[in-house]
Amino acid sequence: MEARRLAERQLQIVRERTLRFPFLFAHTLTRTSGSPLAFLRGNAQLFYEMLAADREPAGDSSASGWIVGDAHLENFGAFRPAAPADERLPRKKSVFDLNDFDQAVEGPWRWDVLRLTTSLILAGRELGVDGTAVLGLSEKLIDSHVASAFEGAGSLPAPAPVVALVNRVATRSKQELLDDRTVVEQGKRRFERGSRYRDVPRDLVAAVPGALATYLSRLAPHERPAPEQLEVVDVAFRVAGTGSLGVLRLAVLTRGKGGVDGGWIFDLKEQWPPAAAALLGPPATVGAARVERASMACLERPPLMLATAELAGLSMLVRRLTPQEDKLNLRRLERADLEPLAGHLGSLLGMAHARGAAPSTQREPWSRAERADLLARAITLAGLHEAIYLELCLLTRGLPKPH
Repeated sequence: MEARRLAERQLQIVRERTLRFPFLFAHTLTRTSGSPLAFLRGNAQLFYEMLAADREPAGDSSASGWIVGDAHLENFGAFRPAAPADERLPRKKSVFDLNDFDQAVEGPWRWDVLRLTTSLILAGRELGVDGTAVLGLSEKLIDSHVASAFEGAGSLPAPAPVVALVNRVATRSKQELLDDRTVVEQGKRRFERGSRYRDVPRDLVAAVPGALATYLSRLAPHERPAPEQLEVVDVAFRVAGTGSLGVLRLAVLTRGKGGVDGGWIFDLKEQWPPAAAALLGPPATVGAARVERASMACLERPPLMLATAELAGLSMLVRRLTPQEDKLNLRRLERADLEPLAGHLGSLLGMAHARGAAPSTQREPWSRAERADLLARAITLAGLHEAIYLELCLLTRGLPKPH
């Protein structure tokens, strides 16, 4: 069966990705077995292999530029944006937008819309709607993307759950972030080892100060802190995400503003080639510089203190973690909020595409027939994902659980 073969391929991909960190193998499978949507979140490589097998690249690619590469419902969220370089512009404590560009690459917009729409269809049960309703939501998402990407319509108004999320996280304090992720021992904070954080080899710990010094030099001048604020207090391996499990990811606690409650937490994340490179070839911009460039190109307000560094020969994206980072709980959304949310997400993706558009991009909106074809492809992909997901669960149900 095709679904069994693709499930076996996904299992192979997970094994290959976690070879350096074997403890992540079972953790990855547990994460992706939570739901069909969770499975899609962790299968970007398989997704593009499926597109290649189905000759998707032959589709319309006239509308192109920077794409997210891994667009799905849970790659939108709240975060604290960088301060504007122009001091006359207002500062924002929190915004809601696309928040993960690890798979970003220059390619056809269609692939982003196809993956995001597929994720919406797969999320139907979690959203509490039937098939007819989720197809209506998908049409709203696609139409909103077209209006923003091609017609300059801008972003649709944020629905109530998004407004509530942005307002709620704006009041969170840095101490809440520290208390959630660290413990105080003998008057000093350190990451609490367990399922979220693990010890790191000494050679990597020793390399972190040099990486942070490089990062400091690459930050925009108006975001650059004093060097002593990046003095390393603790380093741990960070277990987070779904599709990125397998890369080297470090959490670094630095001195920040000093004292037990003044520390800053940084995320250092290794960057692999984007999954869509299997179809497009090697990207023109590689490593963490690719992710940083895409973020800066596509977002009106990129995340706070985002830059790059090298660690032990690896290309790392570095950003400061803030208490404003959070996502919507899909299972708690009200039925009345779903259509406005679908439209809002489609428009945010469309605006990102418009900002990062290639100079040669045609601005002729997709026709009704092209939009219907895109939805039909998403329906087919969603059905296949459901089958692969269940086959993967069947293959892995007897494997050891993470500890």
